[in-house]
Amino acid sequence: MDRTLAREIAMKLLYAGTVGGENTVFDALEQSDAQNRLDEEGCSFAESLYHGATENMLSVDELIREHAIGWSFDRIAKVDLSILRLAAYELMYRDDIPAGATINEAVELAKRFGGEKSAKFINGVLGAIAKSKE
Repeated sequence: MDRTLAREIAMKLLYAGTVGGENTVFDALEQSDAQNRLDEEGCSFAESLYHGATENMLSVDELIREHAIGWSFDRIAKVDLSILRLAAYELMYRDDIPAGATINEAVELAKRFGGEKSAKFINGVLGAIAKSKE
């Protein structure tokens, strides 16, 4: 199972839901052909991350607001917000995933899909969330 790809897919689904448009998030997934690159276990993992993050979005967003010190929630880039939502969900609700792995994967997603300073910002916010959980 490729958990990195599964996280990328879950992040893209969250992003599609955030920006809206005519297509549903699952239309976006189908159009990207991403599911064909994952085995059944990877698809299941991606879906569980997506559903977990969306079902807990209110509490996840509150965590992000609380730990994104000096940032207005509404001004966080949508890609960064999608990565933060996914990773904050993992940190707070998935005890089967080590915090270090979650943060590292989120930083890598930020390097690939975010802006110039996204990785540093996401690392700082997630580090604060992880520390508050301890």
